[in-house]
Amino acid sequence: MKEEGNIISFQVFIDRKGNLMTELKQLPVEDVSKVFDKHDTPLVQKLIREAETRLSSLHEHLENELSALR
Repeated sequence: MKEEGNIISFQVFIDRKGNLMTELKQLPVEDVSKVFDKHDTPLVQKLIREAETRLSSLHEHLENELSALR
């Protein structure tokens, strides 16, 4: 059994071609109950929804800024 895993992440990085990139990854909300027990599921789902709302706007903003510079 895995003891840790990524629930949601946001990163800014340089790819192999030297491009500055952003990436947003998350565990799909509908899969949370497959990983967490019924006590923790609503908490993790709320965390994902809240973080996704805020991080997706940051992700989109940075992607637009990077595109404008290219």
